[in-house]
Amino acid sequence: MKTIDKSNLDKLIGILKKDGYTVIGPVIKDGAIVYDEIDSINDIPVGWGDEQEAGSYRLVKRGDDSLFGYVVGPQSWKKFLFPQRMKLWEADREGKGFTIKHSDEPVPKYAFLGVRSCELKAIFIQDKVFNNDLFTDSYYNNVRNNIFIISVNCTQSASTCFCVSMKSGPKAKEGYDISLTEVISKDKHYFVLDDSSEKGKELIAELDTPAATEAEIKASEAGIASAELSMKRSMNTAGIKELLYHNHDHPNWAEIASRCLSCANCTLVCPTCFCHTMEDTTDLTGDHTERWRRWDSCFSLDYSKVAGGNFRTSPKARYRQWMTHKLASWIDQFGTSGCVGCGRCISWCPVGIDITREVEKIRNSPKTKS
Repeated sequence: MKTIDKSNLDKLIGILKKDGYTVIGPVIKDGAIVYDEIDSINDIPVGWGDEQEAGSYRLVKRGDDSLFGYVVGPQSWKKFLFPQRMKLWEADREGKGFTIKHSDEPVPKYAFLGVRSCELKAIFIQDKVFNNDLFTDSYYNNVRNNIFIISVNCTQSASTCFCVSMKSGPKAKEGYDISLTEVISKDKHYFVLDDSSEKGKELIAELDTPAATEAEIKASEAGIASAELSMKRSMNTAGIKELLYHNHDHPNWAEIASRCLSCANCTLVCPTCFCHTMEDTTDLTGDHTERWRRWDSCFSLDYSKVAGGNFRTSPKARYRQWMTHKLASWIDQFGTSGCVGCGRCISWCPVGIDITREVEKIRNSPKTKS
């Protein structure tokens, strides 16, 4: 392991840019931490943290110079691997026929700076969605195979986090190129580095930084342990697939539906949700058309509309579908839960519906059949 200071972190960003990467990192926009292109360490917000509760998120000043003192905001890295809207192909009329041209936009080369362990697991889960025996998404895989990942281990948790329950944090254990743990003491501010790939090892070598001391490593591990110990929420995942499958008609679904607005916030902020739809647009001449893929949500009334009608007309049916798919049928479909415990769906639900509590209500009910 190595240590670097803020100036060397800036140098790391410079090396990545020189190697042709578009560096994506945390920035403040519209009162939240989001991910966007950065040119240097000066673009990263300094000294900001976040306070999150069910239905509540706000930024607060921490009183220090931390670069990664927040947890997670409303956006995830999904928007770069699986864009919110992208053109698939276009067609032009030519005489009595037409020609189709597939989208040939260049594949971006991203370096992600600040990927939390839960977000890293979310990327692994989306790998199973977009690259499996039945389906391979060429755009996703082209971008995915071209990214450089710098993960950041959490040294604090939000009250909505439950990554420990989902075995996704607070420490990244694999899948990154470089991991960082930020340490701030009374007289020092540094980052402990580790690598998990040849690319990561080569980049760290370019920084020419000292080896981390035993005390520095212990301080970084203490910060990670603090994040785990301070986690307030949890989800009991024992037998959860059978629990939800056996409680399709549980009365709690109706109770949730009485609060749910079907706004789709939970699916939009979720780092693993992948529902999408296709839309065709035609110009006024009728000679040119384009097909676009854009995000959709299983909470949208139109999403479950088919030729024979709509098979999920109620908020009850749509919330039940979302939670059962996320925590149960996703396991059958992809061999893993679709939840990483990031807590976004809790923080960004306008009415504060908490997925961990809803699972417990079903589990603890006399009507439960586990």
